[in-house]
Amino acid sequence: MAQQTAVEWLEQKIRYYISNDDLLDDIFEQAKSMEKEQIINAFDDGDFMSCGSEKDAINYYNETYSNGKKN
Repeated sequence: MAQQTAVEWLEQKIRYYISNDDLLDDIFEQAKSMEKEQIINAFDDGDFMSCGSEKDAINYYNETYSNGKKN
Protein backbone atom coordinates (compact mmCIF):
# COMPACT_ATOMS: atom_id res chain seq x y z
CA MET A 1 0.00 0.00 0.00
CA ALA A 2 1.41 3.38 -1.01
CA GLN A 3 2.03 6.01 1.61
CA GLN A 4 0.00 9.21 1.56
CA THR A 5 1.87 12.49 1.23
CA ALA A 6 0.98 15.50 3.34
CA VAL A 7 -0.50 17.28 0.32
CA GLU A 8 -2.68 14.27 -0.50
CA TRP A 9 -3.92 14.14 3.10
CA LEU A 10 -4.70 17.88 3.03
CA GLU A 11 -6.54 17.54 -0.28
CA GLN A 12 -8.67 14.74 1.11
CA LYS A 13 -9.63 16.78 4.17
CA ILE A 14 -10.40 19.98 2.25
CA ARG A 15 -12.44 18.17 -0.40
CA TYR A 16 -14.53 16.64 2.37
CA TYR A 17 -15.66 20.13 3.44
CA ILE A 18 -15.57 22.05 0.15
CA SER A 19 -17.31 21.10 -3.09
CA ASN A 20 -15.19 19.96 -6.03
CA ASP A 21 -13.87 23.00 -7.86
CA ASP A 22 -11.56 23.36 -10.88
CA LEU A 23 -9.51 25.92 -8.98
CA LEU A 24 -8.86 23.40 -6.22
CA ASP A 25 -7.78 20.86 -8.85
CA ASP A 26 -5.19 23.28 -10.22
CA ILE A 27 -3.91 24.24 -6.76
CA PHE A 28 -3.54 20.65 -5.62
CA GLU A 29 -1.84 19.54 -8.83
CA GLN A 30 0.71 22.33 -8.41
CA ALA A 31 1.24 21.45 -4.73
CA LYS A 32 1.67 17.75 -5.54
CA SER A 33 4.18 18.56 -8.26
CA MET A 34 6.17 20.73 -5.86
CA GLU A 35 6.06 18.07 -3.15
CA LYS A 36 7.14 15.36 -5.60
CA GLU A 37 10.15 17.46 -6.58
CA GLN A 38 11.03 18.01 -2.91
CA ILE A 39 10.80 14.28 -2.12
CA ILE A 40 12.92 13.34 -5.13
CA ASN A 41 15.53 15.99 -4.26
CA ALA A 42 15.64 14.89 -0.63
CA PHE A 43 16.13 11.27 -1.67
CA ASP A 44 18.77 12.21 -4.22
CA ASP A 45 20.61 14.46 -1.73
CA GLY A 46 20.50 11.97 1.15
CA ASP A 47 23.80 10.73 2.55
CA PHE A 48 22.58 7.14 2.46
CA MET A 49 22.15 7.29 -1.30
CA SER A 50 25.38 9.02 -2.25
CA CYS A 51 25.84 6.51 -5.05
CA GLY A 52 22.24 6.78 -6.33
CA SER A 53 21.05 8.63 -9.38
CA GLU A 54 18.11 10.92 -10.13
CA LYS A 55 16.43 7.94 -11.78
CA ASP A 56 16.74 6.04 -8.48
CA ALA A 57 15.11 8.98 -6.70
CA ILE A 58 12.22 9.09 -9.18
CA ASN A 59 11.75 5.33 -8.87
CA TYR A 60 11.71 5.69 -5.07
CA TYR A 61 8.98 8.35 -5.30
CA ASN A 62 6.87 6.34 -7.74
CA GLU A 63 7.16 3.13 -5.72
CA THR A 64 6.49 4.82 -2.38
CA TYR A 65 3.84 7.45 -3.15
CA SER A 66 2.28 6.83 -6.56
CA ASN A 67 0.28 3.67 -5.79
CA GLY A 68 0.74 2.48 -9.38
CA LYS A 69 -0.06 5.85 -10.99
CA LYS A 70 2.42 7.34 -13.45
CA ASN A 71 3.61 10.76 -12.22
